[in-house]
Amino acid sequence: MPDLKVSIVQFDIAWQNPAKNLKKIDSLLLSVERTDLIVLPEMFTTGFTMDVKTNAEKMNGPTIEWMRKVADKKGATVAGSLIIQTDDGCYNRLVWMRPDGQVSFYDKKHLFRMAGEDEQFSEGVSKIYPIIKGWRICPLICYDLRFPVWSRNQNDYDALIFIANWPAVRDNAWETLCKARAIENLSPVIAVNRVGRDGKGIDYVGNSAVYNAKGETVVDFEKPIEGVRTATLKYAELKTYRTKFPAYLDADSFSIQG
Repeated sequence: MPDLKVSIVQFDIAWQNPAKNLKKIDSLLLSVERTDLIVLPEMFTTGFTMDVKTNAEKMNGPTIEWMRKVADKKGATVAGSLIIQTDDGCYNRLVWMRPDGQVSFYDKKHLFRMAGEDEQFSEGVSKIYPIIKGWRICPLICYDLRFPVWSRNQNDYDALIFIANWPAVRDNAWETLCKARAIENLSPVIAVNRVGRDGKGIDYVGNSAVYNAKGETVVDFEKPIEGVRTATLKYAELKTYRTKFPAYLDADSFSIQG
């Protein structure tokens, strides 16, 4: 299979201000000439807010249309989460927008009770495995990172994504767990977090990065700054490593109970 070029976007999300945030992302993406996948942080239009009544959008809303235009213009898939209201409830929804305008989505499974997310949002029940250039991708959101069973690779995917608003106070856990998920699943991890301070006074240092299947850094941000970093994931390297070190053949079988 061909290599996969991934661009991660790290920025200071303006609190509950979608128009300002979309304008900033547009500016940051000016530096991206060619890529296959653009990954944005969790709740990239608002920050991690529990004010769903003010900030929820529909699946035919302005942010979805913006994602469609960016994907078409860049010729790349665009992924990131926002607050989506449906007839069944409100979701922290990762939207997967393809260049041809087709959409799939993943609703966050593990809701962060310490911030009351479980009281404001409905829980997701299933994962998705969209394909880009033959690569099977598993996109997950923030708190999902702490639960290895949910992200366990049972030959479902070739690369993991974690998008987040992960606070600076727990930055060590963010980096450690991202590397652990890569190592235990023999899978690259694309980890995208925000920087700055949100409307609740919580600080974020980003530490966005792309790790290979050994947990080694392919690309990262040296400082808590805004910007875009692009990495190329090489399928030949991944296949060679999995062939030489096939730990997945000894993995425990299990099923996830809903």
